[in-house]
Amino acid sequence: MIYADNAATTKMSDGAAKVFVSLLDEAWGNPSSLYAHGQKAKEVLEQARQDVAGVIGASPREITFTSGGSEADNQAIRTGAALGRKKGKMHIVSTAFEHHAVLHTLEALKKEGFSVTLLDVHENGIVDPAEVEAAIREDTCLVTIMYANNEIGTIQPIREIGAICRKKEVLFHVDAVQAVGHIPVNVTDDCIDMLSASAHKFHGPKGVGFLYAKKGIRLTNLIEGGAQERGRRAGTENVPGIGAMAQALKEADAGMAENAARVVRMRDRLIAGLQEIPHCALNGDQERRLPGNVNFCFEGIEGESLLLLLDDKGICASSGSACTSGSLDPSHVLLAIGRIHDVAHGSLRLSLGEDITEEEVDYIIRTVKEVVAYLRSFSPVWRDLMAGKKEFIL
Repeated sequence: MIYADNAATTKMSDGAAKVFVSLLDEAWGNPSSLYAHGQKAKEVLEQARQDVAGVIGASPREITFTSGGSEADNQAIRTGAALGRKKGKMHIVSTAFEHHAVLHTLEALKKEGFSVTLLDVHENGIVDPAEVEAAIREDTCLVTIMYANNEIGTIQPIREIGAICRKKEVLFHVDAVQAVGHIPVNVTDDCIDMLSASAHKFHGPKGVGFLYAKKGIRLTNLIEGGAQERGRRAGTENVPGIGAMAQALKEADAGMAENAARVVRMRDRLIAGLQEIPHCALNGDQERRLPGNVNFCFEGIEGESLLLLLDDKGICASSGSACTSGSLDPSHVLLAIGRIHDVAHGSLRLSLGEDITEEEVDYIIRTVKEVVAYLRSFSPVWRDLMAGKKEFIL
């Protein structure tokens, strides 16, 4: 099997798995307890907080552990909205291709009286900082823009946008779920006020993540209860998961430059091979994208059939976000960059891991070419295109 869906989830690293298992035995106490066994668990928790903060340039007290990226996104956005409401500012700026954890939260806030501006991301999948600045109004309380897109992998000009938000004195939240552990992220240099991350995207366990909130930002609680996480997130902490997340992030940070350089070579080899297929298009900017992300549209086929046949040939891939895999609608990300419905339905996302080999990349290229040709051979849409009854779009 060739696993090429790392944007959906990654396998836990050996180091993280070892830490996870050891903590189940060595630190199973409640970190809120005062006796020694509880304090051992608390030590693990606070060391993990220090390790995570160090990787992103934050202070340990600015880190709140969560169940993952979706919870962190929700808490950050609702915090920005609550702080804005107190000042009579009820306008939020975001983009049309955010993760649904962001978009659905914004939809909920609209029902509570907030207004939302969703910026276009254009064909290359990059947000224009000038358009962000133009969208900020006197009543804007929050700008929330993802660091890197989960489907097409485009990396946004976060530092420039952060500087604009700082100048305008508007809170800036960044969904960095796809970025942290894969590209350098520094909340201080990037002028980020709140940032969301999830462990299972960088070889940590599922069900654990973190929210960075700059000192002075009082978070709005999503979960009421005990005083865990300094009152910011009630519930007994997942100590083994948090410890394993910190280990995975340290490993990812230590090997980032070497791994990224190698994965970029594999990514570009894969892109070049797939571009040989007639009437296809790479989605998103070819250069300014995550090291392992490859996303294509192939005209005249259905993405679901492509995925099933690739699976039959030992390749794990996706057509977009795993969070919307049950939907029959085309990707909102691809529609946002201008792909029409018929083309967006024929999409393929391949997200490579650090262990991918040249032989595996070449096998993916050969197999995708064969499967696309096979699906087109009995596609009525492709037949009409070849007969000139319809015009090619790609």
